[in-house]
Amino acid sequence: MKAAIAALAGVALGGAAYQALPRERRIAGYATSLDGRARSQRHNARLSLGRLVGATIAPGEMFSFNERVGTFSRDAGYRKAPVSYNGQLIDDWGGGVCQTSTTLYNAALLAGMKIVERHRHRFLPSYIRPGRDAAVAFSNIDLRFVNPHPFPVRIEGRIEGDSLHIELIADQDLKERPTVVERVEESQAPDEVRIGRGNRSRVRSTGKSGYEVSVYRITGNRRELISADTYPPMNRTVEYR
Repeated sequence: MKAAIAALAGVALGGAAYQALPRERRIAGYATSLDGRARSQRHNARLSLGRLVGATIAPGEMFSFNERVGTFSRDAGYRKAPVSYNGQLIDDWGGGVCQTSTTLYNAALLAGMKIVERHRHRFLPSYIRPGRDAAVAFSNIDLRFVNPHPFPVRIEGRIEGDSLHIELIADQDLKERPTVVERVEESQAPDEVRIGRGNRSRVRSTGKSGYEVSVYRITGNRRELISADTYPPMNRTVEYR
């Protein structure tokens, strides 16, 4: 209990989130950038991160992001923040939580966790490489994985400056540390769509490239296909007045 309280305090202050016990070690970790994210997105990412901290996954246990974090509602402390909906940015409750789930997903991959459920975004988020995102939406779009190791694994995290960090902690090390690689099969630049007439222009959407990408996890001599995703390009939209 004391360790969990200290971890939450670390997340709130943006400092070290935990103090490892002598036998504990970091078996995997991942960080994503908060640079350019709205204040409300940062708030929601920080809040969901705080609810992950201290979670312990027993051997053979399945972890559910939505079950641990709960609803992304105003009653739970979340704010409306920009989310992408069919190519347009709109404000909705919990915008920014997917950055936390994405960061956890990548840490889980590097820890050798067995991925049970993971969803891509329609368009690739700016804070992660193609094929490495993990969208969540309470309660039907979840991130779930199983701990295959014979020892429990604990989730810790912190925010330092413009970086969101998640680390997986255990009292034993991995026999083999996997690597995760993505292979972009094809990329497609966005088209430009012009709206209206006039000499003054305003960019309504900067657009996003589209990708076909495969993600592999390599552990020793084993090569495992994790996902094969297709992200459509998002048009660059310019309004003229």
